[in-house]
Amino acid sequence: MSRPRLGVFKFASCDGCQLTLLDCEDELLAIADAVDIANFPEASRRMEPGPYDVALVEGSITTPHDAERIQAIRAESAVLVTIGACATAGGIQALRNYADLDEYIAQVYATPGYIDSLATSTPIAAHVKVDLELRGCPIDKGQLLELLTALLHGRRPVLPTHSVCTDCKLAGNVCVTVARGEPCLGPVTHSGCGALCPGYHRGCFGCYGPRRNPNAPAMSEVLRSTGTTGEALQRAWQGFTTADPIFEAEVKRLQQESE
Repeated sequence: MSRPRLGVFKFASCDGCQLTLLDCEDELLAIADAVDIANFPEASRRMEPGPYDVALVEGSITTPHDAERIQAIRAESAVLVTIGACATAGGIQALRNYADLDEYIAQVYATPGYIDSLATSTPIAAHVKVDLELRGCPIDKGQLLELLTALLHGRRPVLPTHSVCTDCKLAGNVCVTVARGEPCLGPVTHSGCGALCPGYHRGCFGCYGPRRNPNAPAMSEVLRSTGTTGEALQRAWQGFTTADPIFEAEVKRLQQESE
């Protein structure tokens, strides 16, 4: 039997999630033996056209060309997996969604007229059907290997759906909000990082995006109890995953509330 064909594609991002695949080190040799890496510019000059059995897509959609290219990739991919906060929730560049893009462009580029950019940075799922997501900034190596192994064996990957708070309890961490009065998005954030920030006595800032069915307004009230108010409260939701529909909706609700 022929090996499944894998394509890895980049949009607006820092390449960190693609590097997670390269950082698999010992496992990478097994992956390379099990799949035909047909298109992965980060790792090889080999760039063959589709179709692809699996496409891993990093980055958000920020230009008209991006919007066209993701449609083409979707059309030639049997399974499309978004990897990382940029692809799943717009990335840090989605902060421009709350600003004047023309003003930003004028400050950064000497000749703004040459820049062809969309007004917003949006997740891949806002443009095409996405089959699976890997969250995080960057993604977790273990979750990536589980996903690739599952796809190779024809089963659905076993990925966590609980919150960072559960990871804190499992790790024996003291709650930074209860014990220290620090703002923390752990109760509404998807697991995957191993509660890294709370493990160092720092509140979670939501880089894995929302867990399943979070109560964002209730979380805002908890943040208020720590002294986070006004613009700081809105900014608490405007991080790596600000373009996720759930976090984005909470920012808009808070903006309306302050008017």
